Amino acid sequence: MVTLGVDGLVSGLDTTSIITNLMKVEAKPQDLLKTQLSATQAKAAAYRAVNTRFDAIRTAAEALTSAGLAAARTATTTSSTVTASASATAIEGSSVSFRVEQLATNKQIRSTTTWSSPTAQVQRPDAKPAWPIKVLDSSGATVGRIDLPSDATLADAVTAINASGYGVRATIIQLGANEFRLQVSSEGTGAAGARTLLGDGETAAAGNDPGTAESGFSVIREATNAMISLDGPDGLRIESATNTFTNVPNGVSLTVSKVDTSSAGLTTVTVGSDSSAITAKVKALVDAANGALGVIKGYTVSTAGAATATLQGDSTLVQLSSQLLTSISSAIGGKSASTVGLQLAKDGTITFDASVFAAKLASDPTTVAKLISGTGATTVNGVSTPAVTGIAGQLAALAKTASDSSTGTLVALAKGRDSLATTLQTRIDAFDIRLEARRTTLTKQFTTLETALNTIKNQSSWLSSQIGQLYNPNKSS
Repeated sequence: MVTLGVDGLVSGLDTTSIITNLMKVEAKPQDLLKTQLSATQAKAAAYRAVNTRFDAIRTAAEALTSAGLAAARTATTTSSTVTASASATAIEGSSVSFRVEQLATNKQIRSTTTWSSPTAQVQRPDAKPAWPIKVLDSSGATVGRIDLPSDATLADAVTAINASGYGVRATIIQLGANEFRLQVSSEGTGAAGARTLLGDGETAAAGNDPGTAESGFSVIREATNAMISLDGPDGLRIESATNTFTNVPNGVSLTVSKVDTSSAGLTTVTVGSDSSAITAKVKALVDAANGALGVIKGYTVSTAGAATATLQGDSTLVQLSSQLLTSISSAIGGKSASTVGLQLAKDGTITFDASVFAAKLASDPTTVAKLISGTGATTVNGVSTPAVTGIAGQLAALAKTASDSSTGTLVALAKGRDSLATTLQTRIDAFDIRLEARRTTLTKQFTTLETALNTIKNQSSWLSSQIGQLYNPNKSS
């Protein structure tokens, strides 16, 4: 809005400065509202920052529940040509021994027709296969159809096959100076991945056997499944379309890369507990807890010479910090967390000795599992043992109480500050309208004052001139 200046037109007053100073006085209540809004928004942001830290605690703690510990599995093999990995369903201590009898291969065929160059016309009268060609899968079903223009070259045929997306790849093989053939390979390995090319006019043989339909090609290599034979007198064999076998044993995936049927070629795969993964998960939980403790301290405790902390002495945060530390310091099932390398430090943080934890995990995994993940309720011979909530369970429950998106205390506090901020902003916006109206009123008042003074000044000048004429001795009669 443009404000007309009325400074000193008659009075000589700096009315702009006067109005500005008067408006500063009028705006004092709004300034207090703005200060309150800034503080409220800072508190909402602080609660959300702490909430993010507690959500990280929840994630890290849930990874250390009984299911999380059980999921930490590793699979080791006795052969450098066999790799294995274990999933959460693998059973610790399970193992299997086997020999690699056969690797998976893909099917390869080569044309019986030769061409003089890659640019030679592929559809000669004597050339096979006749186009268009059909691509059949291992069951004889048609996967797709590939057609070519009449003047297409051998290179064009390769391009069309490779672009078809029907599970086949083609290339040109040069046998001599003017002797080129078309070679096609199935993309998939194993019997299930084999493809057959059926030339125009050809039909599958009796029994719908696609392997007999390729009159324009010679089979260079048949598709084979990978095969392993389990150790034992029954001679059981397992086949796979690829070189990877799943659930051998349950929850284990193994990949073979070399055939070895000798007595020395026996490979044993064993499922064990992945102690390094478990240790890393515990460290992640400790780091998450320390991160939350540090953020809470930063928002609730003021340092010398610095501004007052955003949430100075906030009882909710102080209580959450205390509960975090109590979850570590309290005994779990009569055992101290220090036995697995977890202790409270003098500076109010949690320390973790990974070497102590790893050693305890190796020597007494039951105690470690009880302390970290807890145990369920059991009844043996009529004697009931209550469930024990481990450190991870306690921290997960605490974190959920604080950071749950619907009922979390930190979430509620942040939303409460958001609501207050909205109310304050509405009041501030309303004050802007009032202040603008007040500025307009003051400007009009001072403008009216200057106008009135100007009128009085003009009247005074006129009266002075009249009086001067009345008493002028030189005035002619």
